[in-house]
Amino acid sequence: MAWFKRIKEVKSEKRVKIPEGLWVKCDSCKEIIYKKEIEKNLQVCPKCNYHFRISALERIHFIADEESFIEIDGELATNDPLDFKDSIPYKERLADNIKKSALREAAIYGDASIGGKPVVLAIMDFSFMGGSMGSIVGEKIARAAERALEMKIPLITVSSSGGARMQEGMFSLMQMAKVSSAIAKLKETDVLYISMLADPTFGGVTASFAMLGDIIIAEPKSLIGFAGPRVIEQTIKQQLPENFQRAEFLLEHGMIDLVVERKELKDTIHTLIEHFMPASFES
Repeated sequence: MAWFKRIKEVKSEKRVKIPEGLWVKCDSCKEIIYKKEIEKNLQVCPKCNYHFRISALERIHFIADEESFIEIDGELATNDPLDFKDSIPYKERLADNIKKSALREAAIYGDASIGGKPVVLAIMDFSFMGGSMGSIVGEKIARAAERALEMKIPLITVSSSGGARMQEGMFSLMQMAKVSSAIAKLKETDVLYISMLADPTFGGVTASFAMLGDIIIAEPKSLIGFAGPRVIEQTIKQQLPENFQRAEFLLEHGMIDLVVERKELKDTIHTLIEHFMPASFES
């Protein structure tokens, strides 16, 4: 009877489980890269030099001296002045973003030092409602400028935003004038203001404090503008030049002063402060 039985050899196969989150696909070159390799490279693709978007806290870690940043007004939060509702109520949207980003708002600011030089540092986080500028974001940027003026030390801002926050309507648009006025006072007293633009920086942020820096720096290939390229093409009925609104295009056309890689950013800012405001150094 054994002739009519098919005997199968069962071979045990070992399947190796690869933990999730070990590999990252680059948004630019589409290469699959070991996550730790990108982290060691300050969240920059080692294959094509693409600068990944990073959080405000990561940005502080890369720019400021270790453990030098002290946040100010971290408790400030929006109170939904218009009781706004779109697909979901604004208050629910805020709660979702607070949970997702572990931040209370799209900007944080405080005292810090860069290469031993005291500064006021204000940084936007795109992960919180697209880095949109509502009343609290505008208030924080304005207060950062006022503190830099009071202490006579440089103000450094890092912008990453889709523009004004529609859920706050006119309250959001008013921030453009408020922060621009605060920045103007720095210029009157020769307090250095360095504006750093990350991908992306658009709308009311570009139209206000982001482009008012004494020195304007951008990360490589960052998208920077007021309206998006698709909107512009539809309006003027023409195809835009290659790399339009990229940092390198803006540098070539005199809109910004420097394009600096992330690994060189801290040293570059330190050098600029040392050159333009040497009196701000405190040993």
